[in-house]
Amino acid sequence: MLIRVIAVVLMTTVFFGLVNAQVKGDPVQVIEFSGMVFYEDTNGHPAPLPYTSVAVMGTNRGAAADFDGFFSFVALPGETIVFSRIGYKTVEIKIPDTLKSTKYKWIQIMTEDNILLPEAIIMPWPSKEYFKQEFLAIDISNELRENAQANLAEEKMKEIRYSVPVDGRETSSLVIKQQATDYVYTGQIKPQNIFNPLAWKKFIDAWRRGDFKKKDKK
Repeated sequence: MLIRVIAVVLMTTVFFGLVNAQVKGDPVQVIEFSGMVFYEDTNGHPAPLPYTSVAVMGTNRGAAADFDGFFSFVALPGETIVFSRIGYKTVEIKIPDTLKSTKYKWIQIMTEDNILLPEAIIMPWPSKEYFKQEFLAIDISNELRENAQANLAEEKMKEIRYSVPVDGRETSSLVIKQQATDYVYTGQIKPQNIFNPLAWKKFIDAWRRGDFKKKDKK
């Protein structure tokens, strides 16, 4: 009787050991997490939100949505995904841990985040009385007025437009417009401006204005 009990105990121990070994040896289920990111435009219609960060919480895995708002990367069931972008509210979702498929698609709509900053009063002088004294003592002569008018002249403004480099916002806008043009003419030949009468008109007008003349360096 004792031998039978010992045999049953040994068989039970070996059985549970095999089960645990099989569970530990099971391959990890990896899924393809993909989808689109949208926002509500000024007309109230959904539009793609590019460059949105889509990352797995607590890891360095993830991706950034492309120009069309599309993203795709590898994730695990049960992980938390964080959608974040400057100017929009951060959103967290959890991938179900009961998935049977190896693909999981998601559409995320982002909402703008309005931040209310505390009131700040900026004064150029230590006190209102000191500012009043300095303001009344300002010399607004004809020479200063003439200099201001000269700085706002059309020729001066044109020179500034062609000499001052563009900032980050203008550069990003140009890149986005160029990418949009490339997407429109994907798989076909772009139209050439040499056959565009409007382009020729702009060229002739610029030539008549003297835009191509070399300016004397001061």
